[in-house]
Amino acid sequence: MKVIGITGGVGCGKSTVLELIEKNFNAFVIKADDVGKTVLDKGTAGYKNVMELFGEEILLDSGEIDRNRLADIDFHDKKKLMVLNSIVHPLVKKTIVEEMARIRCTDRYDFFIVEAALLLEDHYEVFCDEVWYIYADEKTRKRRLVESRGYSEEKIQGIMKNQLQEEEFRKRCDRIVDNSRTEGETLNQLKKMLVVD
Repeated sequence: MKVIGITGGVGCGKSTVLELIEKNFNAFVIKADDVGKTVLDKGTAGYKNVMELFGEEILLDSGEIDRNRLADIDFHDKKKLMVLNSIVHPLVKKTIVEEMARIRCTDRYDFFIVEAALLLEDHYEVFCDEVWYIYADEKTRKRRLVESRGYSEEKIQGIMKNQLQEEEFRKRCDRIVDNSRTEGETLNQLKKMLVVD
């Protein structure tokens, strides 16, 4: 089973690429964002650590963490955001590595695909056979973010400024998937790259 890390900037279409892979190849796909939600579930170590940091003000009536309130606090307090990331990111990575080991034992899949926005920053490449950069030109990325998420130009610029730049992605990734055009063109690239030995 080949392990492939997928990364890229906001609006590059990582989700589209993952959907194409899931539909067309014998691949298990896992997203760091999805795992990040589970590591803060009530009763987990992540939940307890975040509660110690933020207190009960971030809880819903059900006792679960109010993720919107948590995100709002983080947005206004960079130090708390750093501490929160130091709690959540290692738990996410550990969970993904454990899931990879479990999936490997099933011997069901040819590929294990892990997607993480901070894949390079959090050094996921240490357990990936390859790291792929999902690329789209800036104009396409901006159009997608306006159409799909309703983002303003200012918000888009702010997010892009805080992410790795294209040169860094190209330098640190093994392969590039150009996702600027049609899904068909992207799928054709994937067919050439996801070849079972």
